[in-house]
Amino acid sequence: MTKKGIERGQSITFRVPSDTPDYLLKELSLLKEKERRNFSSTIAGFVLKALNESQTKERETVTIPLPKRLTKEQRSWLKHEHSEALIGSILYQLLNDPMRATTLLASLNSNSSNIDDALYLQETSITEETDEVTETDEMSLDNLDLDSIVLPEHEETKKEEENPLGDFFSSMNK
Repeated sequence: MTKKGIERGQSITFRVPSDTPDYLLKELSLLKEKERRNFSSTIAGFVLKALNESQTKERETVTIPLPKRLTKEQRSWLKHEHSEALIGSILYQLLNDPMRATTLLASLNSNSSNIDDALYLQETSITEETDEVTETDEMSLDNLDLDSIVLPEHEETKKEEENPLGDFFSSMNK
């Protein structure tokens, strides 16, 4: 005797358990009267929905907004079970080691195929920022000459205030 799996279109028969509460039996009766010939299809929909929800509850899911919309090909690639497993593993590894995430992002943004080059680019940008901070630390308020400070003209600010949204709307119309 060979065991066959369940196939699409195959009928499945089941018994309502004896410990089913009365209110559920009443709901099933009302549903059967309402749906008539489509009753089995409606019940099948309920069963499949419940199976899907129970499987989803077992897995930890996270919803993350993407920076751009996905193409049709990208969506179909995401629906593949191997793609889901790959992305899930990558995300889990990144959550375990956040420094690894920044390194990966730096390597992706640098267009470098070598990870060491990407790390080097990331380190140089950090050192440049610290140099700028040390220069501002050397300035002191004790040596500040108030006469040497140049204040902006008030006329320029009035011109900007006259049409603050004009540039925005013109750029939106392009």
